[in-house]
Amino acid sequence: MSRILILGAAGQVAQLVIKQLLAEQQHQLVLYLRHAERLASLTTQPQVTVIEGDVNDYPQLVNAMSNVDSVYANLGGQFEPMVKNIVRAMAETNVQRLIYISGLGLYHEVPGEFGRWNEQAVGHQVMEDTRDAARLIETSDLNYAILRCAYMTDAPITNYELTEKGTAFKGTIISRQSIATVVQKLIDNPNLGHRVSWGINQPNTDGDRPQYQ
Repeated sequence: MSRILILGAAGQVAQLVIKQLLAEQQHQLVLYLRHAERLASLTTQPQVTVIEGDVNDYPQLVNAMSNVDSVYANLGGQFEPMVKNIVRAMAETNVQRLIYISGLGLYHEVPGEFGRWNEQAVGHQVMEDTRDAARLIETSDLNYAILRCAYMTDAPITNYELTEKGTAFKGTIISRQSIATVVQKLIDNPNLGHRVSWGINQPNTDGDRPQYQ
């Protein structure tokens, strides 16, 4: 069984990923989050280890990363300092595989009015922080897969399309369930998505604003 470190394990997408991975019973899961009591119900699972910690605490992060096969990061906050710690800790512990959740617009790849609206809605400071974080990953030696997600919904559907870096972003929304499905595939298949940055969206949701359905 492979051993997966999930950073930000209390996040909504991460919770869906955890549920799917536990059903598979193919992986040992190390769940890292700031408030461990939020996942207290999972501590009885034999393949689960829950660690209370902050990604900004470098020694604690290195300790959690020891003896894992891959890292899935599902974080919120100021991204660049956290990603700097993640990349550094992965180098120190010789972990190569990183799956990283980000947002659309990293490369100014969102076309038209929706792209202009997204830049304004997110704000320059947050967008630049997001881009700086992604740049740290892409200039590292890691086997990374970045998912640039459209605006997320709780729709209980799996319906997505992927766009490569260097092509225009499509659509405006994506279900968290769809993101979780792609993350699960990337965890199950470490050779899938080698050093890629994929946009992920729900087909046929183009518009000037998120097309919630």
